Amino acid sequence: MVRELQRDLDRAEGPIYAERHVRIICVGAGASGLCLAYKLQRSFQNFSLVIYEKNKEISGTWYENRYPGCACDVPSHNYTWSFEPKHNWSAVYAQSSEIYQYFNDFADKYSLRKYVHCNQAVIGARWDESNGGYHVQVKNGNTGELEEAFCDILINAGGILNAWRWPDIPGLKEFKGPLLHSADWDDTVDLKGKHVGLIGNGSSGIQILPAILPSVSHITTFVRSPAWISPVRGLDQHVFSAEEVASFANEPEKLLEYRKANEDGINSLWPLYVRGTDMQKAARKAMLKQMQLKLQGSGLEDKLIPSWSVGCRRLTPGINYLESLSHEKVTVVNGDITCITDKGPRDSDGNDHTIDVLVCATGFDTSFRPRFPIIGSSGTNLQDEWAQEAKGYMGIAAPNFPNYFLFLGPNCPIGNGPVLAAIEFQADYMLQFINRWQTENIHSFVPKVDATEDFIKYTDSVMQKTVWSEECRSWYKSNSSTGRVSALWPGSSLHYMEAIREARFDDYEIKYSGNRFAWMGNGSSQTELDATCDWSYYIRLKDDSPYASRRMQRQVLTKSGSTDGRSKTSFWKFE
Repeated sequence: MVRELQRDLDRAEGPIYAERHVRIICVGAGASGLCLAYKLQRSFQNFSLVIYEKNKEISGTWYENRYPGCACDVPSHNYTWSFEPKHNWSAVYAQSSEIYQYFNDFADKYSLRKYVHCNQAVIGARWDESNGGYHVQVKNGNTGELEEAFCDILINAGGILNAWRWPDIPGLKEFKGPLLHSADWDDTVDLKGKHVGLIGNGSSGIQILPAILPSVSHITTFVRSPAWISPVRGLDQHVFSAEEVASFANEPEKLLEYRKANEDGINSLWPLYVRGTDMQKAARKAMLKQMQLKLQGSGLEDKLIPSWSVGCRRLTPGINYLESLSHEKVTVVNGDITCITDKGPRDSDGNDHTIDVLVCATGFDTSFRPRFPIIGSSGTNLQDEWAQEAKGYMGIAAPNFPNYFLFLGPNCPIGNGPVLAAIEFQADYMLQFINRWQTENIHSFVPKVDATEDFIKYTDSVMQKTVWSEECRSWYKSNSSTGRVSALWPGSSLHYMEAIREARFDDYEIKYSGNRFAWMGNGSSQTELDATCDWSYYIRLKDDSPYASRRMQRQVLTKSGSTDGRSKTSFWKFE
């Protein structure tokens, strides 16, 4: 009570909305963490930000993933921040090294490295109710020492496709040859002339196989389940010519037009994920035709072409993957692996496969369960609460964990459309709370339990209409076939952007330190204390004030009427 009274007295000495210093800790210096740093630096002054990064360098998954053929499955010119284009991408689908460089250049351009502490891993966080913040434990990777820091607001930007894991196959460690994981690639292992075993046909596996095929003596690839594999995003791989790169550099409007056309196409795909739509039917017909054509004569059609709908699992271009399966140097083994011997995998028919090198392209822990203990206001650990199923609020927060946000949390639009744009909107959402915390005497904010439950009920009802809820094994459903769709947003990315553009503060339990009106200060306005501003700014020739209705606000924001209503799917036809 004494502390709260003192805070009221302090605020009473200043003008309305006096800013207090806000201390923020962010976990992870990948795309999300760097976006937060940029936006915070752009809009705020009285703050401190520390980003703890477990790796030796920044860029997150694009630093970690270095396997042969590693690339983004989104057109490169659209895998950028909305405000930060790059004119000299080498190809439509850029290699991971280029994307890694993009985020490094972004950090350098805006001087973001000063916030980042590399090779320091957060190993725990505990909410302190009396002080309204988190005590964060950090392990220094250079010294091994444990340190502790305090923050008012904790943000987890650790990512969803980041915590890689070995497959749960008996005897894996018995294998005598080199054992590689796609997300922890060892460049010192030479694959030239080797017989390589490849486990997995997800995004990583279908990139690795054609990339290593020219140099190895043979590949035995183990495929457990079918998958729709085709450049369905409508843009085949293409290496940009010197003339095209120069054009993008010298004609910014031309590059903007190209980016917007691609983005329009990506944002048109929501009907693809809804059962029974014309787009879903057309996509299935077109992709079936493409896969049958590419697999013709291989005898693999029945094993690799799914029965479930297009999009039930994440779509991946799979450049040259299907064609490579018919190569004389490739053997496809369909079904489960029962165990690994010292010589290689044993398949479900009891056949032993002798190989030189074993590559596991078996993905990540996509449970959304934090990789370190986070103890909330109820004394419970978020790791325990989300051990079986992650149930968060709007893909960005969790009940019982005050002053805590996470990027790309459960039920976020990670597979619904442009993900970097969604990250930007999430950062903007967080800044709304940071702004209120800084200019009001807020002690804590946390999503209400009933609001979170209502959000989950709504999400589950929408998911029943989508192809994601069909019976296919997917990380969208915690690597199950029939579980709850916990990874994706119940709508398009554009839908998500509109949903979180303005925070619903009534969905939060907000506690104040002292009198909730202490933010009003001593009766002075910020305006009259600034001698350089217009003290009669509201006197004008015409009404140019923001529109009050959501409809009009949206029309102005999205430039409604600026196009002729043409089709937005010119790049995304399924034929």
